[in-house]
Parts: sequence; structure tokens; C-alpha cells
Amino acid sequence: MTASWYGPGFHGKQTSSGERYDMYGFTCAHKSLPFGTKLRVTYEESGKSADVVVNDRGPFIGGRDLDLSYGAAKEIGIVGPGTGSVKVEHLGRDMRYVKRVGFSSGGSGPFTIQVGSFTEQENALRLKDALELGYKDVYITTAQINGETYHRVRLGKFNTRERAYQNAKVLADEGYSTLVTGYEGG
Repeated sequence: MTASWYGPGFHGKQTSSGERYDMYGFTCAHKSLPFGTKLRVTYEESGKSADVVVNDRGPFIGGRDLDLSYGAAKEIGIVGPGTGSVKVEHLGRDMRYVKRVGFSSGGSGPFTIQVGSFTEQENALRLKDALELGYKDVYITTAQINGETYHRVRLGKFNTRERAYQNAKVLADEGYSTLVTGYEGG
């Protein structure tokens, strides 16, 4: 498995799990592992290990499997080379990352799943990119509320509330905040 790292350009920004990225922490980005997955990452060249928690999606560069926080990458010695071959051991999962499904519509449908709502468009685009690693029909709508523009990241169009709930539950189990709401187009 090939690991890389990310740092200053993302420090303090929101991760796909909703947490703020701390480049000095011991976290990582993975394309599909549920948020809260705990991993022990060992850099094969140095033999050094770091325990990290998946709290983001990525990497978005081909040929890379894991993006480590700067703190974790520094701990194992991968900062200098930038990438390297790592061994990954699963250590379990922090279940605090599992979310509940919310509802804002009791209508007859169709329905969609809202996964995020942001005042900064960049955050919405980043979440959309992350979701598209594993899902189809991801789109962004905008809404004006009290003079403020919100960029809402949504997924799918479902004819029944139950079908929307089933899909939202999968996302919530992965660690995404979800809200089943009325479909407005996308």
C-alpha cells in the first residue's frame, strides 16, 4: 500500500467527517474505510509505526492509497520522501463516528439525502469530491437563508422515504451526517 501525507494547505479546514483537520494530529484519509477506523501504519523503509484514525476521504492522486496527517507522517519518517510503501493493520473502530439519520420532510416524495450544508462553497465541493469516490448522483444546491448563501451537498433521488432512509443509514454508519429531505432537483 502506498501512503502520502498532507498538511499546511488543509490545516484547520473541515474534513469529510466534519472534524477540523489538525495537521499535527494522528489521522488519515482513505477512499472508503468508515470514519473512525483505527489503523497502525508502518513505513516499511524505517520500520516505524503510528496509530491513526480515518477522518477524511482521499487521496485524490492516482497510485496512492492513504493520506497521512503531517504529524503521523513525521512520526514514521515519510515526510521527506513524500510517499512510501506502508503496511497497514486494522485496530478496530471508534464508534463515536457513527451518526444518526435525521429527517426534515414527512411528505410523499421524492426524497434526497443531505450530507452537508456550508456557507463556504469550497467545503461543499471538497465533500462532493469525497462522496464521489464511492457514490453516484452527488450534487450541490444553494439556498438563501437570512441573507446567507448555503451550499448543500446532496445525494440521490428516492421515490420513498424508506428507500432514502436505507441509503442514508449506510452513509451514517460510515460516519457522515445525514438528513432525509424533500428532493428539489439537482
